[in-house]
Amino acid sequence: MKSLANLLISLIVAVWVVAIAVISVQNATPVSLKFLTFQSIQIPVGLVLAFSAGVGLIGVAILQPLWGLGNSSNSRLEEDAEFFVDDEDF
Repeated sequence: MKSLANLLISLIVAVWVVAIAVISVQNATPVSLKFLTFQSIQIPVGLVLAFSAGVGLIGVAILQPLWGLGNSSNSRLEEDAEFFVDDEDF
């Protein structure tokens, strides 16, 4: 089951990479990003998309252990153990 999940994740990432490549080839117009008073140099849209996707993937990989998503099976077992406790105080 874990290999199926890895295959699905790899497939999704591959589709995103291909989509970014197609968009960058078709739209090579340089753009400039603005945030408050800051402005970037003029760079192609495809490069902006690739950079954003990379930052997003790295950000999720870093934040996933902090959110506890990686150990969801352990917490699920603890919740089940608490649920099935026998109470004999009737």
